[in-house]
Amino acid sequence: MKNVLQENVEIILPENGLEQKFKQAEEENRKLIIKLGFDPTAPDLHLGHAVVLKKLKQFQDLGHQIIIVVGSFTARIGDPTGKNKARKPLSIEDVQHNAETYINQLSKVIDVNKTKIVFNSEWLDALSFSEVIQLMSKVTVAQLMHRNDFNKRFTENTPIAMHELVYPILQGFDSVKIACDIEMGGTDQLFNCTMGRQLQEVHQMSPQIVMCMPLLKGLDGKEKMSKSLNNIIGLTDEPNEMFGKTMSIPDSLIDEFIDLTTDFQNEEKKNLKQRIKNGENPMNIKKLIAKNIITQYHDGESAEKAEQFFVNQFQNKIFEEKSFEPVSIDLLHLNQQTTTLLELCHRLKKDESKTFMRKLIESGGIQINNIKKNNPNEEIELVPETKIKIGKRSFFELI
Repeated sequence: MKNVLQENVEIILPENGLEQKFKQAEEENRKLIIKLGFDPTAPDLHLGHAVVLKKLKQFQDLGHQIIIVVGSFTARIGDPTGKNKARKPLSIEDVQHNAETYINQLSKVIDVNKTKIVFNSEWLDALSFSEVIQLMSKVTVAQLMHRNDFNKRFTENTPIAMHELVYPILQGFDSVKIACDIEMGGTDQLFNCTMGRQLQEVHQMSPQIVMCMPLLKGLDGKEKMSKSLNNIIGLTDEPNEMFGKTMSIPDSLIDEFIDLTTDFQNEEKKNLKQRIKNGENPMNIKKLIAKNIITQYHDGESAEKAEQFFVNQFQNKIFEEKSFEPVSIDLLHLNQQTTTLLELCHRLKKDESKTFMRKLIESGGIQINNIKKNNPNEEIELVPETKIKIGKRSFFELI
């Protein structure tokens, strides 16, 4: 079981820490407390988040206690994002809404009923100012400067706000309050997680070990999967969307997706990688990956239907024979016989901003009745049987 728990883990600190924690839990006749911190800055989970969540699920299946720490306090003060600027703080209402959405999506991977969910505002709001100062005194500026992003910005004379320096200390204090044994995160969270170890030692506690999972690259094959970069496959994406997005990944990402997003057995993973090396068409392997992902987050039948939809939509070149989603003109709530192309596309794809849609139109990503349109302000007549293609994977027909 130890090998399974260490599979795909990029960093374990200290290296023999997992063995030590299991031995400690056995001697004390208790289950381990496994922590995952979450700042509700965006409500949608994606396959990148699932890399860590699936590792948590392995611990949960062994009977250990998973604690999700929702950063209801820390999200309100902002966080160093690694992009050299402070993340915009959220309002209390935003935090609450995003946290609720996040918790609902957790059930896609872990058993929420067996998971303890806490909000760090419970203890951080209660700290007096003198207690905050006392907490700050446990950490030196030199230690904080070991964080790569802080060090780089300091060297380049790029401003670093005081609240950004405080953030890792508050995250570390969360580990003290829940008596964490193991903190999970991506490799970009290594510094913040080690802060928990330090503060636990200061409070005469057995320090947590840190387990960092690799950062899954997004659909662009370059940057880590992130909603802000628009390169994600969301856990709540519809099956057809999941399939199409998976098929769009660059061939260089296939091995990474096999390892981090599928639940194939190890022998099957090795076999798929070998088939690529042997020169098989990468599209065949991507289809298997896509179906596996959809089966995990939806079901097998949906995976089969999504594959058929993809073949019909993208391997069948005839526009008229593609499957179009019927949309009632009345449900668009336009109350007029014509509207601009931009407004029509925005109504059909409400999740996308008008700025994004305008760029898509101007780049030639829209077709009306098989004719490419690139003027966002063009007036479009709202008549039944009008067929609209938006981007690569969205097909609508007005009724």
